[in-house]
Amino acid sequence: MAVKDKVVVITGASSGIGEATAKLLASNGARVVLGARREERLQTLVDEIKAAGGQATYQVTDVRDAAEVQGLVDLAQSTFGGVDVIFNNAGIMPSSPISALHVREWNDMIDINLRGVLNGVAAVMPTFTKQKHGQIVTTSSVAGIKSFPGSGVYGATKFAVRNLMEVIRMESAQEGTNIRTATLYPAAINTELLHTITDQDAKQGMDQLYDAVGITPDAIARVVNFAIDQPAEVNVNEFTIYPTKQA
Repeated sequence: MAVKDKVVVITGASSGIGEATAKLLASNGARVVLGARREERLQTLVDEIKAAGGQATYQVTDVRDAAEVQGLVDLAQSTFGGVDVIFNNAGIMPSSPISALHVREWNDMIDINLRGVLNGVAAVMPTFTKQKHGQIVTTSSVAGIKSFPGSGVYGATKFAVRNLMEVIRMESAQEGTNIRTATLYPAAINTELLHTITDQDAKQGMDQLYDAVGITPDAIARVVNFAIDQPAEVNVNEFTIYPTKQA
């Protein structure tokens, strides 16, 4: 498998999609470097991966801070001798109507969902460009390809990620740096994203949807594994992942 022995940096790794992906990739022989803000959760995850025979390390990382994201990538290089993939997965989804004016939450989404991805890209780009290979996987959302009431700002950050990733793919092809990209558009996946919603009306509606149709983060982990597992000359770059029951 092409996944085996690859060094994969994962942000937002302490729960949900990041946690599931770390476990799956490690079980398939990848060496995973995990970043998130909750150290206790990261330590537990690394211990579980090592107990199962995998290779993993972690560093507390706030993706809003470019230096911390760079430090996570540097850890990958110092511990495992390089970096092959970054999975920009950290994100929040405090949904609300625009008229509710949760401006602080708007800024948090911009800083984590967009600036955090840019920080990840900046941290690996010099290495990927120099070695002329690498892969950037990023979690967008179905709200990055469709517009939903209550998700105006969240969707705006995810639309931006969609554009960013496609431009990286195109520019890499033009520049001959062989950087692959994969953008994920998950729908109702049962993660801790719903815990970030403070608007009670929005939360009630989302809770009802996810309770009815939500699926586990393992579904996304399998897609990430598939994207990384492709031969170097193959770039499978966009995935929309819905629960079968979700309209």
